[in-house]
Parts: sequence; structure tokens; C-alpha cells
Amino acid sequence: MKIFFFTILLLLLQALPASPRASGRLPALAANQSQTSVSGLSAGAFMAVQYQVAYSGSVIGAGIVAGGPYYCATGMATRTALCMGWMSPLEPWPQRMLLAAEYFAAMGLIDPLDNLRHERIYIFSGLNDKVVVPPLVDATAVFFRDAGVPAENMLYIKNVPAGHAMISPSYGGDCATNGDQYINHCEVDGAAYDQPGAILKHIYGDLNPPVRKRTDKAKSFNQREFSMGWTSLDADAHVYIPAICLREPGCRIHVAFHGCEQTQADVADAFYEKTGYNDWADSNKIIILYPQLRRVGILNPLGCWDWIGYTGQNYAFRSGAQMSAVHAMLTRLMSAPD
Repeated sequence: MKIFFFTILLLLLQALPASPRASGRLPALAANQSQTSVSGLSAGAFMAVQYQVAYSGSVIGAGIVAGGPYYCATGMATRTALCMGWMSPLEPWPQRMLLAAEYFAAMGLIDPLDNLRHERIYIFSGLNDKVVVPPLVDATAVFFRDAGVPAENMLYIKNVPAGHAMISPSYGGDCATNGDQYINHCEVDGAAYDQPGAILKHIYGDLNPPVRKRTDKAKSFNQREFSMGWTSLDADAHVYIPAICLREPGCRIHVAFHGCEQTQADVADAFYEKTGYNDWADSNKIIILYPQLRRVGILNPLGCWDWIGYTGQNYAFRSGAQMSAVHAMLTRLMSAPD
């Protein structure tokens, strides 16, 4: 009965009017197959955790800004408040999430967890975050620690008086804000905090300074060709490709997942043009992939990545609808040009 109800609901959602299709095609650029990383804010951070864990064999690191541990909601929307830290003193038990991940790995649903011993993980929780509260993010750090990520590979920043937001060095609202576009500007030790730079440097090591003038803008592409059934994926997604990556193979790829209420319909180009990722990408041969969701019906009214199971009970596995769609986009970027 549950499967029947879910199937009917998905069919109804698929019948909703779709936004116009994109005209561009994501290019094949022969990108480096061993230098992929991910990051995200809020629901995007939960998604970054899911993708890092499920595809740990091909992802070398993750940046998690206000996100919880893998499989925190266990496929139940009723656990959303618990997994955002709103039910204190009740908190998620990260060891239970790890047991679930170990079982999924043993079943072949996600990559072996031993891969995590080689990953580099950046975690951030703002002192003034009222949406995903700091004690919840502590559970994420415990999950990765217990999964075997070495202490020297993990960077946990939790002393910045930020609200619930991605922290941009040159754009955004006041540091402690919990709303608007969910992109804030903070100063640490008298200097602007550059969160995209901090994430990319922690994952990739020494990098060239960000450019002051980019070689291009992010390009839209048809995201629907990567969608299997109803996924909440928008028609358009965006990718920033440094000019050199159009001429030379081997560029690295970083996937940046937006948060809830950060779809392009909500914040226009703020997330994929103004956070600061592209400045670092241009000077370091990194392609930045920005998958995009849209608000749809009662299951995804805020345009959030699926970390609770609204696309199906396999949402946190490699086979999950959104997970496999993003993987297909990465596979395209890594493929040899036609």
C-alpha cells in the first residue's frame, strides 16, 4: 500500500507543469576522474554528505556548511526537526547512522566506507545559526571521525558568529543573519572570511589566489536529460568552466549544492555567481557544477535536496534519483569530447 501510494503521488507530481527546458548541453571535457569534490549549505550540506559517503570511491573531499550526518532522517520526514537540532536535548545518534552506512556498504548500495579514511572533510557551523543548530553539526563531525577520517584530514570551524548561510568574501547579508538569500558576509580577525576558498584549499591543498576578473560566467545547461523520473530537478542547471578547461583536459570538478530556498527562482544567480567559488575555479583549473532544484508541490515546497526520502527510499544510495542524476552529470564532464 505504501509503495502504491508513493507511485501514484509521483505520477501526479510528474503531471504538474514543468518549467521551460534548457537549450544547452553539458559538455564533455575529459575532466580528471580522481579529483572530484562536493560541498553545500543546509539541505545542500546534507546532500554533500550523502554524495561523499555513497560515492566515496570517486569523491576526495566535502565541504559541509550547517549539515547533519549521513542518513540522519532514516527516510522519514518526521525526523526533520530532530536532524536540524530543534528537539534538544534529543539529538541524532551518529553511531547509529554509521551502523546504517556500514550495512548499506556491505549490501553494495554505497561505496566501501574504508574510502573515507583518505577523504578531506571541512565542516562549518555558525555560532548564530538558528536553522541547523551547532550541536547537530557536532554529530556530523562525530560521524566522520568514527567512520575513520583522520583528525588531520578534518577541519571543523565553529567559532564564527555566522547565521545560517554560505559565507562569501564579497557578497551577502550581515554575518549573523538567518534568512534572505542565505549568503552572508563575515569578518574573522579583521579580514573577510572566504568560505569557498577555505573549502577548496582544505580539500585540494595549496591553491593559486582567486582571480579578480573571471574568464567567463556560469553557463546554463539542460539538466532534464540526467533526470530519471520525478526528482525535483529544474530544467536548467549551471556550470562554471574556466577558459583553460575548454582547451585542456584534466581539470578538477567541484559540485556546489544550494540550500533550501536558494533555487534560481528564489535567489537568481546569487548562489552560482556571487558566493566566490568561480574566482577560485578560474585560477586553479576547477570546474564548478551547480545542480539546481525547483520547488514542487507538497513534497518539496522549499526546493530542498532530498535528505529525508521524498524521492524514494533509496534516496541516500548511489541509485537515488538525485544522487544518480548528479553522478551522470559528473560522468559527462569526465568523458572525452565528442
